[in-house]
Amino acid sequence: MSHTAFRSGAERSYPLPHAGPDAQFTESLVNSVAAVLVAYGYPRLDASADRAALESALTAFLYNPLESHT
Repeated sequence: MSHTAFRSGAERSYPLPHAGPDAQFTESLVNSVAAVLVAYGYPRLDASADRAALESALTAFLYNPLESHT
């Protein structure tokens, strides 16, 4: 098994159910994740399109899409 493979039978914590606005998901969270990326040597997110893409990626990782609850 490679180091990137998921363990068989391991329970996932993410994505979370998404029932509406989440007070934890703030601009500060997006800024903090961006700062971690920069600290690891990735380029700064200067363009608003880059910030929007990061926010979308975080949303996709954190939450189940609304369509899956129908």
